[in-house]
Amino acid sequence: MSDNLLEIRNLHKSYGEVEVLKGVDCSMKQGDVVSIIGSSGSGKTTMLRCINMLEEFQGGSISIDGQEIGYEMAGGQRQRKKEKEIARQRALTGMAFQQFNLFPHMSAVHNVMLGLVKVKKLDRDEARTIALKWLDRVGLLARADHFPGQLSGGQQQRVAIARAIAMNPRLMLFDEVTSALDPELVNEVLQVIKTLAQDGMSMLLVTHEMRFAYEVSNRVIFMNQGLIGEEGNPRDMFHKPQSERLAEFLKTSGFS
Repeated sequence: MSDNLLEIRNLHKSYGEVEVLKGVDCSMKQGDVVSIIGSSGSGKTTMLRCINMLEEFQGGSISIDGQEIGYEMAGGQRQRKKEKEIARQRALTGMAFQQFNLFPHMSAVHNVMLGLVKVKKLDRDEARTIALKWLDRVGLLARADHFPGQLSGGQQQRVAIARAIAMNPRLMLFDEVTSALDPELVNEVLQVIKTLAQDGMSMLLVTHEMRFAYEVSNRVIFMNQGLIGEEGNPRDMFHKPQSERLAEFLKTSGFS
């Protein structure tokens, strides 16, 4: 029995004739903060979306907490699990996206409460208590009754993060959560993620913020053309890259 929280083995994913993931192997332990970096089209976001079954994948396996995600073998054939089981497994992960995906007609607190009531089946009072706790943690308690249109982009993203974490996932996935934000709003979102990392939350982040990846991660993965080109601790990866490709990527990304 593996003690890894996440284990990915020989992951393959194609869109038609285009193979996006070409046999990815990766694992992380409880409490790890792993940043995935790489150029556009290298497979970073696709890998994240496979982990919580937003994308189907054609080969390999993904396990969270020892549970194989999405597929099972039956009669020697690989088949997709029932939707109810996939929904249950999806709850093992929380995901924050580039776009905030908040419901515009609901206040911040009601956006966070929704999954707690609909999925976790909590009563509204308990759900509200949990939602307010997490809005407080992301610095938005005073804005709990504001609607998304009354919040800045950075504030909306912090609500989206609170909504995902309120569901108490085993693993938090962040997909370029600052890329849709104005530069002056980026730091407030990164600060929230940094605090969560310090609290021991297990996180897998796709990011183009190299300085942030360097400071917050205990491991960095460099994706290159659908494969893991290099991985290691941030100090080695950023200061002593082993491949020309990573060295070139870091140079063009402006890390110094």
